[in-house]
Amino acid sequence: MDKAAALIADLLAFIAQDDCTDDQFNDLALRLFAHQYENNAPLRSFCQRRGATLRSVKSWRDIPAVPIDAFKAMELRSEPASPNERIFMTSGTTGRAARGKHFHPALDVYDLSMKRYFAPRFMHGVERMSMGILFPDEQAMPNSSLAHYLALAKSEFGSADSRYYLTPEGLDMPGLCATLEESERSGQPFALLGASFSLVHVMDALKAQGRSFKLPAGSRILDTGGYKGQSRELPLEEFYADLSALFGVPRTLCINMYGMTELSTQFYDAGNATLPSVKSGPHWIRSRLVEPITGRDVAAGERGILVHCDLANYNSTTTILTEDVGLWADGGFLLLGRAEGAAAKGCSMAVDEFVKATSA
Repeated sequence: MDKAAALIADLLAFIAQDDCTDDQFNDLALRLFAHQYENNAPLRSFCQRRGATLRSVKSWRDIPAVPIDAFKAMELRSEPASPNERIFMTSGTTGRAARGKHFHPALDVYDLSMKRYFAPRFMHGVERMSMGILFPDEQAMPNSSLAHYLALAKSEFGSADSRYYLTPEGLDMPGLCATLEESERSGQPFALLGASFSLVHVMDALKAQGRSFKLPAGSRILDTGGYKGQSRELPLEEFYADLSALFGVPRTLCINMYGMTELSTQFYDAGNATLPSVKSGPHWIRSRLVEPITGRDVAAGERGILVHCDLANYNSTTTILTEDVGLWADGGFLLLGRAEGAAAKGCSMAVDEFVKATSA
């Protein structure tokens, strides 16, 4: 077994275990950093510009955070390209917009990461249940990490009658309503999963028809991804109040998943009865709140830009600087929206620094 294969085997075992100590997390983070520093030339150039070397980086907190827009600027990979790799791409708002690319030589790590944490955070001990997916499938969107995530949810946790209700032909409202009616009649819980903007379209259609449902106890809803200009935006309070009212699902079971193409691990809340909800992740991802220009942690009680160290990101870079504002809360962090003003300028400067470092 070569060094990379041994590292991946240890990573899979790490994700499969129930928890970890700080030292265990740190040790694996440093092994991954050494692997990426050696094999990922753009990352190495960026780290050297920051004065970060294998000798000076002694903790996961010392690993320089790569801004997410760097995934648009160049290929971040530790293993060479291969015909069988999967490439997840960020959504572009126009056909000309640059799209970030995240290269996965194989999906073993990504898939295990998804399944291990989806089970406790969304399924809550239920092995399988009937699911409706409000997002295109992988055939329609082969480069979408969300399409793959939802396909995994359906195949690994959905019962045999689970299906997609958003197809190339559009939203199948008659089919979805028939399924919701059957769930009401049978008393069998139903799970509805999809992009936030898809749920807005469904809610608008139900309101236009004057319809609502009272799904059985144990039914649940997962939304993710925001609106991305594909539906009207709703304030969070209105969004979750409408979800609960139209489907008869308590807000404690209206769960939001926070993830991104540049990560291989997802965060969840425990429902949205209280807003903003507290997001938290599994033992193989840790987060910081930083000032984006300096990369230093903000003072306790202050808002900062979220940095995530995701050990499942074994091929690209473990540590990324997002453009999301966060605040620490008991049990996790509050997601407060996108960076604006000085914080947004700081994120842009971080991208410029990365590009200069890797083109020098």
